[in-house]
Amino acid sequence: MADGRKLAVVGAGLMGSGIAQVSAVAGWRVSLRDVTPDALDRATQAIEKSLGRFVDKGTLSDDERAAALERITTTTDLDVAGDAELVVEAVFEEVGLKREIFAALDRVCRDDAVLATNTSAIPVTKIAAATDRPESVVGTHFFSPVPMMRLCELVRGHKTADETLAQARTFAENVGKTCIVVNRDVAGFVTTRLISALVVEAVRLYESGVASAEDIDIACQLGFGHPMGPLATTDLTGVDILRDATANIWAECADDKFYPPEILSRMVDAGDLGRKTGRGFFAYD
Repeated sequence: MADGRKLAVVGAGLMGSGIAQVSAVAGWRVSLRDVTPDALDRATQAIEKSLGRFVDKGTLSDDERAAALERITTTTDLDVAGDAELVVEAVFEEVGLKREIFAALDRVCRDDAVLATNTSAIPVTKIAAATDRPESVVGTHFFSPVPMMRLCELVRGHKTADETLAQARTFAENVGKTCIVVNRDVAGFVTTRLISALVVEAVRLYESGVASAEDIDIACQLGFGHPMGPLATTDLTGVDILRDATANIWAECADDKFYPPEILSRMVDAGDLGRKTGRGFFAYD
């Protein structure tokens, strides 16, 4: 257990609330920050619902659930990160926004704080360059849903210090994750590059009428032993999220295997973002 160590999570969306939840369960005192009270209310409700499911399954007691909720406070004030030992940014995957937040964190955070970004595709070095302490910035790529997914991808920026990486690993392992380390800061790192290449080819096969979405996913499940096909994975992650991730990787490396097929952008335009909107490559009740 972290025994009351202080963590700030910036961004109360699906990823941020999940990181806050697993950290609070592990004993961290968590300040969850977003720009609107409505976003924070939604995050609190999602955390309460998620913890309730763990209680129903018998993997968490009522007392542990209550203790975790007591460890989480919400705020719209970024200055709350000032006394945190570690800050995890988990906002929308847009480099300008992330750089703006890190520039602000550089001003308010204590000198020995670890500043982590939950980016899935943007090079950590681009984000760290917005600060005067790039050696303290590291990538901590969690996976959705955070309370269920065991992996955390640790990414070393061009100037990330060994101690920063070690502290990030200690944190991630403390909240129950198994870590892999990305030693060279390439766009998309390991996991997003792999899934993006597969998703782009799967979408191209679907877009050109080679096979149905169902059959493409069945091929990957039964042919390769994947627990979930690439198109169902896109729906789970968010069509918009994977469209943006592939576009970010392509913008960095200009490798056409990462160029997002047009249908991804049309689905985003139409609001067919996957499970979160009820329709993506598949329909959901």
